[in-house]
Amino acid sequence: MFKIFIRVLKSFLLIELLQGLRVTWKHFFGRKITILYPEEEIPKSPRFRGLHALMRYDNGEERCIGCKLCEVVCPAKAITIDITEDELGRRRTSRYDIDLFKCIFCGYCEEACPVSSIVQTEIYDYHFYSRSGSVITKDKLLAIGDKFKDSIWEMKKNDSKYV
Repeated sequence: MFKIFIRVLKSFLLIELLQGLRVTWKHFFGRKITILYPEEEIPKSPRFRGLHALMRYDNGEERCIGCKLCEVVCPAKAITIDITEDELGRRRTSRYDIDLFKCIFCGYCEEACPVSSIVQTEIYDYHFYSRSGSVITKDKLLAIGDKFKDSIWEMKKNDSKYV
């Protein structure tokens, strides 16, 4: 009988509601953890893996030799490569596509590449307006590599202490 009386009293006095409000008020006046994204820099891990890029040698020749190791090792099957032979008989890629809807940004493609052709950058703020924009072509990948070449090699140099 006494337990029923306590339960009715708690229900009438809204004890559970007051306990929940106590938690709310405690966090309401506490330190704010929201980041205003465009104005504030988002903290990243030193080993963050973002958007992909294809690199070139210093003479301007693309590094990819068409070995297709990155395509084979990709667990999500997000990479599509077609190869051709150039005038000197070397294998080169005619098509190198990465579907960002499929990609899980695991970094296996970067680790499998024997010539450091495909790398992952620190770029996390990219977008596309159509579903076809999710596929990054070889030209786009090379343009990203050309544009951010210095920052990519600096990032790789800093990352080498973790390898």
